[in-house]
Amino acid sequence: MCVNAPHWCIRNTAIIVTATNLCPPSNHPSANWCNPPLRHFDLSMPMFTRLAYYRAGIIPIKYRRVPCKKHGGVRFQIMGNPYFLLVLLYNVGGAGDVSNVKIKGSRTSWIQMSRNWGQNWQTGTPLVGQSLSFLVTTSDRKTLKFVDVAPRNWQFGQNHQANINF
Repeated sequence: MCVNAPHWCIRNTAIIVTATNLCPPSNHPSANWCNPPLRHFDLSMPMFTRLAYYRAGIIPIKYRRVPCKKHGGVRFQIMGNPYFLLVLLYNVGGAGDVSNVKIKGSRTSWIQMSRNWGQNWQTGTPLVGQSLSFLVTTSDRKTLKFVDVAPRNWQFGQNHQANINF
């Protein structure tokens, strides 16, 4: 919510946003809003104008983290090629942000994946022709096992939904 700027803030309004990126720090003296300890959220115009008047520009805010409420299971989008597997995880409830992912083919043990960017996780282990399971940990240290989310005949570009969520 917008706070401490009564001439800019629209009273008694709050919004819920999904924060998906980080505003990088800047050395430019007039662009310090991304420098620690400050926090910065870029909002679409419809969301911004629910909090403050259009002409306000940059506004002071008060925020708190809330649980992500999602419908359906966690989703796994499989991309890459036979030698490089990239999996995008989304529709993640609870804390909402994934901190660790392991993958298991039907003929392998658990393999640690590394974060490529955002919620895209990668491995160089060939897994084509195997059903895929995932061990996913969120930032609040909750871990769920998603067994055989993708059948052994999965294809690159496909999206698979688990039957559970955080």
